[in-house]
Amino acid sequence: MTGEVRKIVVTGAAGLLGWHAAARLHAANCMARYRNEPQPFEIVCLDRAAFQNGTALTNAIKGASGLLHFAGVNRGPESEVTSGNPAIAQRLFNACASAGAAPHIVYANSIQANGQSPYGISKRRAAEILMAAAGRFTNLVLPHIFGECARPNYNNVTATFVDAIIRGKQPNVDPAGRVHLLHAGAAAEQAIQALLSGYEGDLAPAGRATDVPWLFEALKTMHGDYAANLMPDLADPFFRDLFNSYRVALYPNAFPRPLKIHSDRRGSLFEAHKGGGGGQSFVSWTEPGITRGEHFHLHKIERFLVLDGEAIIRIRRVLGGQVWEYRVSGQTPAPVDMPTLHTHSIENIGDRPLLTLFWTHDLFDASAPDTYLDPVLKESP
Repeated sequence: MTGEVRKIVVTGAAGLLGWHAAARLHAANCMARYRNEPQPFEIVCLDRAAFQNGTALTNAIKGASGLLHFAGVNRGPESEVTSGNPAIAQRLFNACASAGAAPHIVYANSIQANGQSPYGISKRRAAEILMAAAGRFTNLVLPHIFGECARPNYNNVTATFVDAIIRGKQPNVDPAGRVHLLHAGAAAEQAIQALLSGYEGDLAPAGRATDVPWLFEALKTMHGDYAANLMPDLADPFFRDLFNSYRVALYPNAFPRPLKIHSDRRGSLFEAHKGGGGGQSFVSWTEPGITRGEHFHLHKIERFLVLDGEAIIRIRRVLGGQVWEYRVSGQTPAPVDMPTLHTHSIENIGDRPLLTLFWTHDLFDASAPDTYLDPVLKESP
């Protein structure tokens, strides 16, 4: 990091790309706090309402050296789609002028911007307006995005398939359909790195060419295996990201997941974990009243399984949201798998030490731990 970029404004922060980008900036701040270093970013998250107040928008942009622009209009009547993105871009242009700011703008554009559809024209015109407002300008041309917390039935085939499969419905599957899929986290990382490096011009990260029927069948198989407590092979980062996107959609109602216990005169046994391509397991004792965890992961899959004692597992989406609580007991073993981009903890609420088995899908790497401290019950600034 050059130290040049400090205040970063993220538009569309409640949407898929904006949230993934803000979460990664937040992760960098969390890591800096853990190392007792200055936080590298002041993060300003803007939602749709921010564009209705010119003064508030100007104040948000004032002093910003970077602007990740993910807000936009991609659905609605043709007239709204055609005018929506240029109108948002013009408000940003006006706010920059009022604030006396010329931030480096990274604009989430679309491969459709080269075409003549209302949406493509709208995105192209917005880029032209933003280019005039920026000190530096990066035109981030994106393929089809998928990822954790994507909205189903809203221009996202992966999220739509996941939602239908979980609900036991049959969606429309185009037998000849083909998409180029890019994880939202990878797109967000490209945007952030463009700011940090000062990159200007077009930037077009490649997606994975994927047949739509294969995507549906892969997600369907994933769902069936996971219901049977079988983790897929997670060696391929693309497949891992698909699995994480699917898993997050199961929350909050699909956990804990009671395990099948085999009992006879000798005692009992159960399978704590199957598949996943290896990974790492460890066991901990936790004293009464003590809480472990208080962190989140960007990629890592982590399982909590209480073997003895009583505990509450708490989970919260990064950067705000409802806290989900799960009461778990060694009397009825039932794992809870931590969703990525959600901070989580486990508290011993019993009167004796708590025995917990933890499993992650990859080996711990101290140089890249993918673990960011962040209290569940008190959101970090």
